[in-house]
Amino acid sequence: MTDVSFVHPSLAFVALALVLPWLKAENHAAWRWLLLLPPVVAIASVVSLTLGPDGPRMIEPIRYLGVNLKFGRIDALSLVFAHVFAIQSLIGMLYALHLPERRQHIAASLYIAGAFGCVFAGDYLTLFIFWELMSVASTCLVWFGANNRATAAGFRYFLFHVLGGLLLLGGLLMRHQATGSFDFMPVSPDAARFYDWLILAGFAVNAAVVPLHAWLPDAYPESSVTGAVFMSAFTTKTAVYVLARAYAGFEILAIMGVVMCLWGVFYATIENNARRILSYHIVSQVGYMVAGIGIGTAMTIDGACAHAYAHILYKGLLFMGAGCLLYSAGSAKLSELGGLASRLPLVMICYMVGAVSISGMPLFNGFVSKTMTITGAAEAHHTWLALGMEIAAVGTFLSVGIKLPYFAFWSKPKNDMPLKPIPWNMYLGMSISAFLCLFTGLFPQALYSLLPYPTDYVPYTPWHVLQSSLLLGFTGLGFYYMRNILHPKPGRNLDFDVLYRIVGRLFYGLVSVPLAFLDGLWNDVYEKVGLRGLLESAKATIVFDTKGIDGVLDGSAGGVRNFGGVTGKLQTGRLQDYLTGVAALGLAIFALVWALW
Repeated sequence: MTDVSFVHPSLAFVALALVLPWLKAENHAAWRWLLLLPPVVAIASVVSLTLGPDGPRMIEPIRYLGVNLKFGRIDALSLVFAHVFAIQSLIGMLYALHLPERRQHIAASLYIAGAFGCVFAGDYLTLFIFWELMSVASTCLVWFGANNRATAAGFRYFLFHVLGGLLLLGGLLMRHQATGSFDFMPVSPDAARFYDWLILAGFAVNAAVVPLHAWLPDAYPESSVTGAVFMSAFTTKTAVYVLARAYAGFEILAIMGVVMCLWGVFYATIENNARRILSYHIVSQVGYMVAGIGIGTAMTIDGACAHAYAHILYKGLLFMGAGCLLYSAGSAKLSELGGLASRLPLVMICYMVGAVSISGMPLFNGFVSKTMTITGAAEAHHTWLALGMEIAAVGTFLSVGIKLPYFAFWSKPKNDMPLKPIPWNMYLGMSISAFLCLFTGLFPQALYSLLPYPTDYVPYTPWHVLQSSLLLGFTGLGFYYMRNILHPKPGRNLDFDVLYRIVGRLFYGLVSVPLAFLDGLWNDVYEKVGLRGLLESAKATIVFDTKGIDGVLDGSAGGVRNFGGVTGKLQTGRLQDYLTGVAALGLAIFALVWALW
């Protein structure tokens, strides 16, 4: 490790969050350009590091409360995530440029700052600080959906992330107790201790590993239009980064990753809300990354990182397209849309770029990243895992590549529903994402050069192209014959959140019933014993007050009154009487002293 200095990207976003409260909403047209400054600083900082000397580097740690906080560990793994985070932060801020609501920009800035902080963290304590910053800021993005569903979903979202944070905190404290170190280092699968598994469970919550995933499709569709774009890029991918950093080669991750792939596409296929479909596909696509990390070869880890990079770009693009539908038409439900292709042509084109990218179509970035992970699994003799990921690829194209755009843009004649004009900056954000999805698909070496391990993988072989084309072609043919069966229906499909609700109600019953019984018992005891005792003590107090205190006070008052009568008679107002009295008193005192002497 060699020391290096650089401008930490989190600083620029935190600075923006501190400045925004002092700006006036009515001056939005002037200050909105400040939103683009932190992403530009982040891109410049990350690019300068990418072009620097090879090898891992560390900025000087900060000593605080006896602990070295390492805010800047820089190596190939952190840089590939920081690179795409910086790009997506610029696209996201550009997409949100029209918003005068400062609170959304503040939450987004702190959220991005947390993501960069996690990526560059060199110790668990620093990681935990930024991890929790992301949790709080992203919860606000859900709440800013500004309706009752968003409020409830935000609370559920926050509870899940509190659970993940507590698992992480408990694990890192136990780890420090055992090792005396907070260093964020790789864990060997054979040497993992209980605290390592606790930390892994905390990471799994943020990665939306099944069955800890239901917070994602519950919360993301309820967040604000721009908030969902940010959230699709950072939370789960930060979890992928920390898993790749610490838990590569854990076989349980490989298995659970494939379960995520299949689970996500199944639910996405039967969903009606466009943003819920895309949310389930975050679960599915992150599954490819988790599986690649779990397999743990250089090729599958490279594939996981490449797919995370590609996913951030195309998933952000897909959420921007769905956000435009929600912004313009007022709904993201496929049953309420349709016939909008001619009225929103640019939205349709940009969305389709994202759709074919996530589906792994040749020439687009999903193809050059997804095939690397699947090929790596097959070469590592994990045939069943590779087959599961291929099946999930079919479901991806079926739901996101065909079903969603068909029912949103083409399933009906021209739709005459009123549409709200879409701001130019939203179109620009989508266009940049669409270009990058195509660029990295056409020039995969631009992406492969950023990966942690050197790779000679060639995606554009005749077999890979033919295989992908056949899968996509037969999937499209199947949809044509099943389009009436797959027609979206109003309603919401319940997932593992059913289990969460049952467990919650059981817990509530187990806690509330005994407490209600004890409360009722206490009320009976109080009424029969405590209240009667209080009444008797009150009577005794009354007797004491009337006979004791009042008698003493009344007697004292009478004495004062009588004495006052005597003194009143002595006050004649004549000087000679007062002098005579004083002389008599003096003689009496003198006589008394003389007698005692």
